[in-house]
Amino acid sequence: MSPFRTRLEAAVNARHSRLNPFTEKWVKGELTRAQLGAWAAQHYQYVSQFPRWCATVYGECPDADARDFLLENIIEEEAGVKHVDLLIRFAEACGVSRAQVESTPQLPTTRGLTAWCFEMSHRPFHVAAAGLLVGLESQVPGIYKRNLPPLTTHYGFTDHEVAFFAIHIEADEVHGERGYQIVERHCAAPERQAEAVEAVRQATEMRWQYMTGLYRAYVLKEEL
Repeated sequence: MSPFRTRLEAAVNARHSRLNPFTEKWVKGELTRAQLGAWAAQHYQYVSQFPRWCATVYGECPDADARDFLLENIIEEEAGVKHVDLLIRFAEACGVSRAQVESTPQLPTTRGLTAWCFEMSHRPFHVAAAGLLVGLESQVPGIYKRNLPPLTTHYGFTDHEVAFFAIHIEADEVHGERGYQIVERHCAAPERQAEAVEAVRQATEMRWQYMTGLYRAYVLKEEL
């Protein structure tokens, strides 16, 4: 493993949302279906926009292989059974309708994450790829590997209802690794490596704050 790859991974793990208090509550079986449904509605506000951010990055991408990867990512999300439809299936199992999910106002912390992603998608390619693909997408398997088992064993959901989580564990392990490879390829110069590490650091912090907002709003019942 290259020293740069080590720095990227360290930046991800320093603030990995698999250890966020909201995740811990989820894993321990201490959330209600209503709280899980509230998570799904907020998460929709984020993941439903991810393909469009990838498309923005695609438009400025100088690398044919990376464009192929971004296009694959977009198609996976948008073609056939859309990933957001699987998320809504889970929300409905929690008692939240599609209309409620689609019209849910963003918490300020959710808005912070989505605004940061929009901004990041317009940055130079190596920075955008580091933030979106490594900083955010590579975290997903680590989070969902913890979230998925208790959904069936403790909360009583069926495999059909939690397909959103299973499909992302598999897909985003591949996506995350490709993301690392792309960023490494485009960051040979030390200054680019520093910019990439900073983008990853920001991404993990933004996701952490988003998750903490969920914890404050739906567990602690704070007004955000």
